Formats: sequence, C-alpha cells, structure tokens
Amino acid sequence: MFDFLEGYDLLGAFWVTVQLTFWSALGSLLWGTLLAAMRVGPVPLMRGFASAYVGIVRNIPLTVIIVFTSLGLFQTLGISLGADRFTTINFRLAVLGLTAYTSAFVCEALRSGINTVPLGQVEAARALGLSFPQTLRLIVLPQAFRSVVGPLANVLIALTKNTTVAAAIGVAEAALLMREMIENEAQLILISAIFAFGFLCLTLPTGLLLGRLARKAAVKR
Repeated sequence: MFDFLEGYDLLGAFWVTVQLTFWSALGSLLWGTLLAAMRVGPVPLMRGFASAYVGIVRNIPLTVIIVFTSLGLFQTLGISLGADRFTTINFRLAVLGLTAYTSAFVCEALRSGINTVPLGQVEAARALGLSFPQTLRLIVLPQAFRSVVGPLANVLIALTKNTTVAAAIGVAEAALLMREMIENEAQLILISAIFAFGFLCLTLPTGLLLGRLARKAAVKR
C-alpha cells in the first residue's frame, strides 16, 4: 500500500520543516520582543517604526515576503546570508522571510501581555530609580511572557504550517516533496493524508505541551 514511498525522503523533508520552524521561531521571538519593547518605549521614532512595521508586515501575504527574499535580496541584490550553496541560501532566506513575518504577530501578542502588567508596578520601579530598559527587563517582560504563553503557542503552530510557503523558493521541506509526489504518483488522497498526519504530529503535541505550560505559568492577580 505504501510501496510508492520508496525513493522519497519523507523524514528528511519533515526534518527540514522542523529546522525551518525552530530557527524562524527563535528569530521571531527575538525580533518580536524587540519590536514590542519599541512599541511601548518612550522614544516616538521607535514607536512609530515598530507600529508601521507591524501594520505593514501583517497585511502583506507571506508568499510575497518569501518570494521577495529570493528574487529581491538574493537574485537582485546578491545577498546570500553567508551561504555558498543554493539550497542553503534558499533555506536561510526562507528563515529570514518567516522571521520577518511571524515577528509581527509575536510583537502583538507580547504587547497585549505587557498591557496586563499593573501600572503601579511600573511606577514603583521608576520610583526606585530603575531605567526603562531595566523596568522592562526585570519587571514587565517576565510577567508579560507568562501571560501570553497561550497566544505564542498559537503563533508557533501557525508558523509550523506557514513553513510550507518555503516551497515557493525551492526549499526541500514537506510541502515541496508533497507536490513532487502528487505530480509523479497516482495516490492523491493517500499522499495528502500522509502529509496531513505528519503536520498533525508536529503541531498537536506542541499545542498540548504549551497549553499545559500556559496554565502553569499564568500570572495570578
């Protein structure tokens, strides 16, 4: 029944998907946190930049961003992110595009968490002489992260599914292999079911694990 799978590196394709998700999630968390800090910061120029970035990126289709990283950054400007192999270049460009897109949603999730921190705690930190970066790092962000574990889990699950867009620039992840198999084999329904099950195995445990973590880390006020 599954003889047609011979010759296809199914596990390898899903491993690329896992790597795309991991590196994009890490980059999105870092850049999204910085954007959130700028959005609530005291510098008008930074607030304006972060607000404009989030507003623009969230309303651009991910496919457009991914294709731009390949056609615009690599083929037009020659930016290869330090890679010398075409497959590695495309992988890094896909991570860059996914990070740029997903960080906007991380920023909004974190900003909602920051807004849940009582204003009195911030004022107390200022009264103690803490600077804005110190207040954000020591008082605000730890509580904000605890209150948005659930929303960030949803962003991570969406990111895992969004990695399929990387197939548009030739990254050898699960969606690209699925398209190749559908073109070469006659088992359309079975192939679709196999890949749907594969993504379910990636996203369902993540949702359950982070959902439990969200309940344990919830801030009691």
